[in-house]
Amino acid sequence: MSTAKISEPISGDKLYQKRARAALPLLVRQAQAGVPVFYSDLAEELGMPNPRNLNYVLGSIGQSLERLSKAWKEKVPPIQCLVVNKGTGLPGEGIGWFLVKKEDFATLPLRQKRAIVEAELQHVFSYPRWADVLEAFSLVPAESDYTPIVTKASRPFGGGESEQHKALKEYVAHNPAVIGLKATTPTGVTEYALPSGDSLDVSFNDKKVWVAAEVKSVISDEADIIRGLFQCIKYRAVMEAVLVSEAQPQNARAILVLESDFPQSLISLRNILGVEVVEGVTPKNG
Repeated sequence: MSTAKISEPISGDKLYQKRARAALPLLVRQAQAGVPVFYSDLAEELGMPNPRNLNYVLGSIGQSLERLSKAWKEKVPPIQCLVVNKGTGLPGEGIGWFLVKKEDFATLPLRQKRAIVEAELQHVFSYPRWADVLEAFSLVPAESDYTPIVTKASRPFGGGESEQHKALKEYVAHNPAVIGLKATTPTGVTEYALPSGDSLDVSFNDKKVWVAAEVKSVISDEADIIRGLFQCIKYRAVMEAVLVSEAQPQNARAILVLESDFPQSLISLRNILGVEVVEGVTPKNG
């Protein structure tokens, strides 16, 4: 039986119910920002070592919203569909139980699943009562003001390219698998020029998807990593505009690649901005 069906609502003492109460304000934050979140990223923010355990957590949230819908006599959108798989961009099969056709979702073709989920996401993003939902469960909204750390990253900086940055850039270009791309992906192009006047550290194009890698070496501090998050947002927007101008599908990704570990203090900012991050990529010789 699906975990979505057997999970109990969030008002309980089981571990997944406690995690559900911690997760719902984070999902409301994502809904208000209009940005989905990967299973792995939400699990990290919740301090969960295994993202698979989110199935019960999200099922609990789904059950709670179903009950709230009946109490309010209005449909509260399934906010748990914001949590998506990094590979497919879709929520888990359990989301089908909370959709109109319920169990039929799992048997649908991928394209149809995407259309259904996209429609649900629009309902989630536009729903005006998420603050009321949190209040109904006696939950406090998640912190969403990142002004201090973003201001720090906005200060002028300069200097040429370091040897560490150059080494990481070249390594990623020749080893696409280290950032999750297929090993057969053609070698990336470094310093790829965009019509905006910007340059991508590394550009990969396998005809199906255009991927930019913005690399930050081990010497990058927190402020530089924050700049990398915002650079990825800018690059993805410009790349999509280029694809539109070329009458191609808007299938572009921008990944922030770190030689170091991603700072714990920036996890919530990364999630609300919806930026893909690959950490711990160390150039190897030979």
